[in-house]
Amino acid sequence: MTAPPPRVVVMGGSLGGLTAALCLRDAGCAVEIYERARAPLTGLGAGIVLNPATTRYLTERAGLDISTISTITQELRYMDAGGAIVHAQPSAYRFSSYNTLYRSLMQQLDPACYHLGASVVGFTQDAAGVNVRLADGRQTRCDLLVCADGIRSSARQLLLPEARLRYAGYIAWRGTLALGQLDPQARAMLDGAITYHVMPHSHLLTYPILVAGQAGAPQTYANWLWYRNVAAGPALNALLTDRDGVLREVSLPPAAPQPHALAALYADATAQLPPPLASVVRGTAEPFIQAVFDCEVPRMAFGRLCLIGDAAFVARPHAAAGTAKAAADGWALGEAMRAAGGDVVAALQRWEAGQLQLGRAVLERTRTAGQRVQFERSWQVGEPLPFGLYTVGDSLVQ
Repeated sequence: MTAPPPRVVVMGGSLGGLTAALCLRDAGCAVEIYERARAPLTGLGAGIVLNPATTRYLTERAGLDISTISTITQELRYMDAGGAIVHAQPSAYRFSSYNTLYRSLMQQLDPACYHLGASVVGFTQDAAGVNVRLADGRQTRCDLLVCADGIRSSARQLLLPEARLRYAGYIAWRGTLALGQLDPQARAMLDGAITYHVMPHSHLLTYPILVAGQAGAPQTYANWLWYRNVAAGPALNALLTDRDGVLREVSLPPAAPQPHALAALYADATAQLPPPLASVVRGTAEPFIQAVFDCEVPRMAFGRLCLIGDAAFVARPHAAAGTAKAAADGWALGEAMRAAGGDVVAALQRWEAGQLQLGRAVLERTRTAGQRVQFERSWQVGEPLPFGLYTVGDSLVQ
């Protein structure tokens, strides 16, 4: 008699959870995804730098032409305070958006195995499997629980309560603006390039992304991030308090920042940024805020459970590798399950060491970059981007 396929529950249905689910399905597992959000995920994170690990499933398994869901830049440009380009060098990266990648991965999945409004609130395991408890009182049992529940991972808090988020001392205001809304001169300066502006204890970058709309052809947008130092305590708490007076833990989504915070952002953009970049920030109707944290874990595998992506290591955004790291975790997990013949415990033991090494390396590289540009003021005009997963530059288009 043929043994039934290993049963897998993936806790979290964002990009990392989707990639893990697809890889495990292809390795012969029966997979169910439980996502706590009640509606399909959209808009999270906005622009994404495409590393080969990010798109590996779509290109190698789904046969997708990645050019159909991305834009490509040709140059890295540094802009001075007056708006002049003071340094330019060839720099070919591909960029997409969260929405576009989410939809592309969802198209590869059987919708029946993706459960919205299903929040995992607890789990226990024994030698034969894992009991998973949902917020609505339901319970299910699986052979493997993959915890892909992101930066505020409740699974990490249960498994490793000592592994806490550490605030880095700065936040990023983020947003997108259709390039067609810029004046022709500003559009010409920003289109087709990654543009950096470095100032004392702060920096801004922008790059074009392709955003898939509800209908019609995708549009090209300028995706921007403005990193600004904000002291922990009252100043940070005030900024992360939304329009309803609720203090958010790590981020404020679009339409949530308070009007006075938006007014201050637009005023500061006019006073502090080069005119082309100021016009991008001021033209964004609903920017959002991401506080920058990092987090390090000593373990990722726990018998029949594992942490992947931001549920394990939270790295600062400077390597543009968060999505790639989660995808690499999921791909490696699928390969380990295949190699172990479905033996969950053996697969996790095989998988863990390499993913711990990867997480630690990315975390250290992003800490160094953040300290240099936000606090030490040692980042020089003309330096190459720190983008990359396994090494700086491995996101470049070959």
